[in-house]
Amino acid sequence: MKIGLFFGSFNPIHVGHLVLANYMLEYTDLERLWFVVSPHNPHKVKSSLIDEKQRLHLVDLAIGFNNKLKPSNIEFKLPQPSYTINTLTYLKEKYPQHEFALIMGADNLESFPKWKNYEEILKHHQLYVYPRKSSSIGELKNHPQVKLVDAPIMEISSTAIRQAIKEKKDMRYFMPEEVWEYIKEMHFYEK
Repeated sequence: MKIGLFFGSFNPIHVGHLVLANYMLEYTDLERLWFVVSPHNPHKVKSSLIDEKQRLHLVDLAIGFNNKLKPSNIEFKLPQPSYTINTLTYLKEKYPQHEFALIMGADNLESFPKWKNYEEILKHHQLYVYPRKSSSIGELKNHPQVKLVDAPIMEISSTAIRQAIKEKKDMRYFMPEEVWEYIKEMHFYEK
């Protein structure tokens, strides 16, 4: 089975993430998609993250009963900060029957040569790259392992959502209802 790995903090997950996941499943050869919740992205400040288990729960609420989507806590068990190469190595050992591909924005492809062991990742995994409004794709766009996907551009950011909640704005339509209700109930992002 070919599984797309959509890595992210998902702090919080929103409709942009879900539209993109749906598009990848319907318009590419990916059969399943896992939302890999990163406990600590080496490029992000850890203090801005709510608890990893809470973010995983938000992903679970967001995807509901769609059996093609799965929340994944695989990186919770690995050393932090999380590096993609380590996660992929672990997944290949644990699930040798599956083929794993990475899903990333064009902005990440541009910085991909700075990732730990990026050549090794490209040797064994395809990259499904979706467009981002304000970024060029970079030198890897013609690499045989890179698939450019003409997904809709969703300019919604978790950062903007967190800031809006802090400012007491109603963000209910930026995420599934269950996610919004849980965020309100738990008072996430209010301070």
